[in-house]
Amino acid sequence: MAPAAEAPRPRRVAAASVGLEVDRLELGPIGTNTYLVRASPAASDAIVIDPSGDAETIEQALAARGARCAAILVTHGHFDHIVSLADLADRTAAPVYAPAGERMLIEEPAAFTPPGISVRGASADVWLDGGEQIDEAGIVLAVTRVPGHSPGHLAYFADGELFAGDVLFAGSVGRTDFPGSDWASLQASIALLLEAYPLETVVHPGHGPETTLGEELARNPFLADVRAARTER
Repeated sequence: MAPAAEAPRPRRVAAASVGLEVDRLELGPIGTNTYLVRASPAASDAIVIDPSGDAETIEQALAARGARCAAILVTHGHFDHIVSLADLADRTAAPVYAPAGERMLIEEPAAFTPPGISVRGASADVWLDGGEQIDEAGIVLAVTRVPGHSPGHLAYFADGELFAGDVLFAGSVGRTDFPGSDWASLQASIALLLEAYPLETVVHPGHGPETTLGEELARNPFLADVRAARTER
């Protein structure tokens, strides 16, 4: 996990596709990436992915872009990715899409949150298993189940952009020392993403800067077994 950011601040993310407008906010107790995703720079509806920090900060960032929260997506239920989920859902009445396999983590976060950090339990309007499509804010996202870092972890793909949560980072991968984590499953999930999407796909991770699938396949030291398996075919 990344260290805490000094202050929540928006950062522009360069997108490979012509369409999507993606903004990254580093929020919450350990600098988790919250994404504001719009169909274009002029779009007035936005999808918020993994709302950390506080809802007011997210709403202010949306307002600065002339946008409203049209839907909320969650990649997985670890506390830092859902810090403001309940508040943002209450304030915006936006539908929440979340992984069914993470339901307990999302509805009862207190049992899985470090001391000194408070996270309200939330629910989803739509519980996802992977394989679905979401059509919100003029964006159609494919949902892929990618367990390993957590059992029900999901990734969301649209227009050459992959919102990967804590599965794959620039130069690293998700931790597998948590309850329900599994190294073999994580490796299989990353291999699945490499098969499903083009190597030029931009990866927007749960922590740290963006990367691409191709960059990580070529250089990520944690993907040696994945590279070897692809070479042997």
